[in-house]
Amino acid sequence: MDFDRTQVSEVKKDLRSRHPDLAGAFASLTGAIDNEVSEIQHKLDSGESPVPQVAFDDLVHGAIPANSADLVRRRGCVIVRGVFPESQATAWNAELASYVETNKYYELEKDKRGLDQYFSKLQSDKPQIFGVYWSRPQVMARQSEQLATTRTWLNRLWNSGPADFPEFNSDQDCSYADRIRRRQPGDDTLGLSAHVDGGTIERWLDPGYRWLYRDVFEGDWRHHNPFSGVGRTSTREIPSPAVCQMFRTYQGWTALTAQGPGDGTLQLIPIARAMSWMLLRALQDDLAPDDLCGAQPGRALSVTAEHHPLLLKALIPIPQVNPGDTVWWHPDVIHAVEDRHTGSGESNVMYIGAAPSCEKNRAFLPKQADAFIAGRSSPDFAAEDYEVSFKDRATRGDLTPLGLSQMGL
Repeated sequence: MDFDRTQVSEVKKDLRSRHPDLAGAFASLTGAIDNEVSEIQHKLDSGESPVPQVAFDDLVHGAIPANSADLVRRRGCVIVRGVFPESQATAWNAELASYVETNKYYELEKDKRGLDQYFSKLQSDKPQIFGVYWSRPQVMARQSEQLATTRTWLNRLWNSGPADFPEFNSDQDCSYADRIRRRQPGDDTLGLSAHVDGGTIERWLDPGYRWLYRDVFEGDWRHHNPFSGVGRTSTREIPSPAVCQMFRTYQGWTALTAQGPGDGTLQLIPIARAMSWMLLRALQDDLAPDDLCGAQPGRALSVTAEHHPLLLKALIPIPQVNPGDTVWWHPDVIHAVEDRHTGSGESNVMYIGAAPSCEKNRAFLPKQADAFIAGRSSPDFAAEDYEVSFKDRATRGDLTPLGLSQMGL
């Protein structure tokens, strides 16, 4: 979508004029969010994690408790434990270490020190996020039957639309190549403040987003279903490093090492409808006509103490996870990364989300497949292209029939 700053004032004026009782709706939603925040804090105080957790074995055998699906939809996130055996994840972690060291990734990265990164500047002796996409562990994990089974279960928690014209195919994945994290103990360069990926001002300006959130904008926030897929693949974002070109039902990662609170890992605000509150918050009277709580095009959508203190009360660390566990969160869910890794071991993950088959995602696959064959960086990221000359990167011959299908090959 094109962007003109004057649009913000015009769109805000239009949205406010269409809302029958903006202040009243925001007050009632604030009360509902406040109740959820209190529930989350109570869980923490009692020693429980508010983040839902299910076992992969239960998922495979259809033994997931009946209330788990509803809880995931409320919280907008879930940990699926034991997707891979711990021995497999540990072996992948060692192979990745060898992959980046043998191919002298650190030396290549040094040339880029001091350059502005998307979120921050890299200041440590070693990078913490690695621009590699085609190592064998990453490719093997993405095309695994275990993740395919997990993502099918997760995608079915969504309403994908009418049976005769679904928005996406819950049972068929498209591969999405992302990076890896290998965070060293003591690192304080990778912290990310609370934010949402996938668009900022577009959520108010883009006609597709306005239709997607129409119930919220028209005063009936209770009827907005964050897990409705209808319209999700038709939104248009301002191209930037903050925006994934594919539609993801969930962002996610697979743990390669044990990690938990204090280990420089993920934090979440486990409230699926928090986005509705953010949307209405930006339309309140205390903001300038062209201000959307500080949202800027081409950036992540920030959650700040100035504008969103209620939500930040619910920002919590994920519980302890083990190698082979996977963590998933809805694309509208607010997340962050701890400022400092105060633990004693590396905090390592492979970023692997869920991108079900749909027209938008299939259109991206040829560009990604070309990059895979050549060893170039994923088209959604900076064109560093480190892996073009890397030894032991995955090739087409490493793809299973499922992997070929997911890659559009």
